Amino acid sequence: MTLPTSDMPSLAMPSFEILLMTGRAVFLVFSFIIAAVTFTAWRRSTQAQTQQVIEHANLVLQRLAHLEARVDATKLSVSELGERVERPQQLPTVTPGASAGYQLAIRLAKTGATREELVSGCGLSVSEAELVRRLHAPAPASMGHVTNS
Repeated sequence: MTLPTSDMPSLAMPSFEILLMTGRAVFLVFSFIIAAVTFTAWRRSTQAQTQQVIEHANLVLQRLAHLEARVDATKLSVSELGERVERPQQLPTVTPGASAGYQLAIRLAKTGATREELVSGCGLSVSEAELVRRLHAPAPASMGHVTNS
């Protein structure tokens, strides 16, 4: 039995041109999907790198702020040291009564007074009395004269 060709749908193979067009369409869709995936991965990678750069820049800024604070503190210390060097040091003032005490201690030391006598009689400290004795006490007789033989 033969059927007329006009009543029956054609099951014939699609033409070569239709196959090429379908292949092109599939290739374009596949290429678009690959491009989209690649672009998304590139964008994520760029965002991650940007975040790392921002974190590094923040760390550098923090360190720079710390160094700036240290430089400011050092400037302040240097200026304070400069002021201390430029102004003369204050010498302790001597009261008139103390001067008389030293004069008396010198006279007593020249007469051979002991350290304890200078401390109690003139109001000197032990180290001051020792200094006055060393400076003003008479030299021992054995050291004063050297004999030539």
